[in-house]
This record gives sequence, structure tokens and C-alpha cells, in this order.
Amino acid sequence: MNRRTFLQTTAGLSALTLAGFASEARPKMKSVGLQLYTLRDDIKTQGIEKILAEVAKLGYKEVENFGYGQGKFFGKTPTEYNKILKDNGLSAISGHYQTGRATGATDGLTKNWEKVVEDAVSIGHKYAMIAYLPDNERKAEDYKQLFDLLNKGTEVAKKAGLTLGYHNHDFEFTQKIEGEKPYDLFLKNTGVAMEMDLYWVVKAGEEPAEYFAKYPGRFPLWHIKDMANSPQREFAEVGTGTIDFGDLFKHAKHAGLKHYFVEQDVCKRPPLESIKISIDNIEKAKWG
Repeated sequence: MNRRTFLQTTAGLSALTLAGFASEARPKMKSVGLQLYTLRDDIKTQGIEKILAEVAKLGYKEVENFGYGQGKFFGKTPTEYNKILKDNGLSAISGHYQTGRATGATDGLTKNWEKVVEDAVSIGHKYAMIAYLPDNERKAEDYKQLFDLLNKGTEVAKKAGLTLGYHNHDFEFTQKIEGEKPYDLFLKNTGVAMEMDLYWVVKAGEEPAEYFAKYPGRFPLWHIKDMANSPQREFAEVGTGTIDFGDLFKHAKHAGLKHYFVEQDVCKRPPLESIKISIDNIEKAKWG
């Protein structure tokens, strides 16, 4: 090999090596999830197919469902819905469900739970979260019954490879049952996974990190939504409000975090615009 050939070959190898280093140094896209409840009105008017395509275009990789009923997700059979997800490169990691105790309820923890679990697993769920307790399910006896239901429901879910959990609002901290906060009672009396909604915890005046320290590993899912810097402390796009997500994510490993979902219950602008602002800010952030 002459000197000229040697230098050309060396230069080529150096370029490839540098390209390899540049490729390795390029940050990976974060696997950001979205709770689809944020887009409930758009789903109703435009259809789940169009909305999931828009969600995927924005860069979201995972979604969390809501509104399962009578064996269908957004009016689609599990097979139909699974195809829509796959066509858009999305994973439905988790879903929100009800207890089923309300009058007229057809599906939930106390109604057709085996079928709920079967359908959840068939579309790729790893988690099924009890989403909310209405006012008439918050008496002391209601909570005691629910703890038993959750523990029994966990056995059914576990056999199918599904993790049962609970998603909070603020009443679990502001209410007292025999002198204790319902949220603490959930942690003490059940083994379910906790999906911590950071906004509601902060709004209730609590410190999420204190719970992570006291109950390590119990919080595999988080909802991240920001709090506006206003007297109303209303919902805001992630990165535009007062919640220090950077500090909270320092505790992610201790909390047991596996997945997180953007959610904005109410948006002042079109919801698709709001979730774009949120994911853009997350992608720019050092956390997440």
C-alpha cells in the first residue's frame, strides 16, 4: 500500500469511526406516553384512528386508554384497536377502568373483571388502573370494601400477567378516614401499584418525594401535568408551569418509575396543540 492509498484509507476509517461516535452520542428519543383522556372530545368528533395517527406524529410512543366498555375500546374490538395501535407504532401500556360499583356500570373491578383483564392483555396492557372514585364511593366502608376488591382483583390480573393499580386525584389526601388519608390507606392495605398523578399530589399540598421514600418501588406509573402560576393553579402544558419535574425525576428510580404519561384534563387551547407543547418541552428537558 503506497502512502497516498494509506492516507485515503486511514481518513475513510477515521470518518467512519467519528460517524459511529456521533451516532452513539446522539440522544435517544424519550418514550413519552399520553393519557388519551386529554383528547376525549377530539376522539368523539374525529374518531380514534385519526387521533392516534396525530398522537404518533407528535412523537408519543405509548398511550393509556380510558372508557373501555362492553368489550370495546373506543368502539373498536380488541383486534381492531390493536391494529390501529400497531399501524401507528404505538403501545397501549396501560388503561383506566372503574370499580364497576356504580348503578348501571357494565364493566370494572366488580363487573366482568375476568373479561376486562383478558381484553386488556390482548391489546398489550401491562397495567390496569382504577381511575377515579365518585363521591358516593368514598365512605369509610366503601374504602374497606375496595381494598378487599383490589387485593382479589390483583390475583386475577396477576395470573394474566397484568398489574392492577390505582390512580389518584386530590381527595385521597384532603379527606380523612378514621384520622388517616385514604392514599396512605391504599398503600398500607393493598399491594397494588400506584399511578401517581403529580399535579394532584402537589395541589393537595403533599410532597411526592416523601411518598417515594416511604414506599419505594410502589409507583411504576406517573401522570405528568403542570400547574399554572395563577391563583387558580389550573392545568397547564408540561414545562410551562410551576412543578419542578427535574427535581421529581431525580427520585424516579427510587419510586420504581417505569412509564409516564402526559395528561391535561382541561386545555385552554386545542388539546392537540397542548400535547405538542408538552412533548416538545419534555424532549428539550434534561429529565424524563
